Amino acid sequence: MADSLISLPIDCEATVIPAGDACTLPAGTDIELVQNLGGSLTVKSRGILYRIDGSQLQQLEPVLKEAWGVDIATASTPAVSEGEFSEQQLWDALSTCYDPEIPINIVDLGLVYDLSFQPASENTYSVAVKMTLTAQGCGMGPVIADDARRKIEALASVESATVEIVWDPPWTPHMISQEGRQRLGIA
Repeated sequence: MADSLISLPIDCEATVIPAGDACTLPAGTDIELVQNLGGSLTVKSRGILYRIDGSQLQQLEPVLKEAWGVDIATASTPAVSEGEFSEQQLWDALSTCYDPEIPINIVDLGLVYDLSFQPASENTYSVAVKMTLTAQGCGMGPVIADDARRKIEALASVESATVEIVWDPPWTPHMISQEGRQRLGIA
């Protein structure tokens, strides 16, 4: 986390956390970096959290790199294994998706309940994911699900992906992986 504020040099599209509402942060807005994971930034301005998608980062690169050392190439395109299609590629892609309030990927948070795939054509697959959220009232669900869908569809061997948010079984902190628990400092 950075403790320095930067002033946005341009208007920037963002999402209000946790409501999930789209907004524009106007040029001149002071922001503080909270989290830089999975190709998006979580920033704070005047006590409100915002998610800035990777598509906005290119325009902010000089300011972000100078103030916070954010490497746009790494931030906007998280590494996912390439090569012949495998289920592991899908899990790797999902592991680059983060809840913007929690520094643990959605796989280690235990949010992904089901992952399936089937051939769509000779060399491509159709993928279906069922996932949940840490809280039913979270407005960020569609944003996180869309991020997961886009990252799966970015794989060369994937023709299409759907991500469905489900509530059964309800998520509990016990679903966090051992690695996630260690990163959060809980036993």
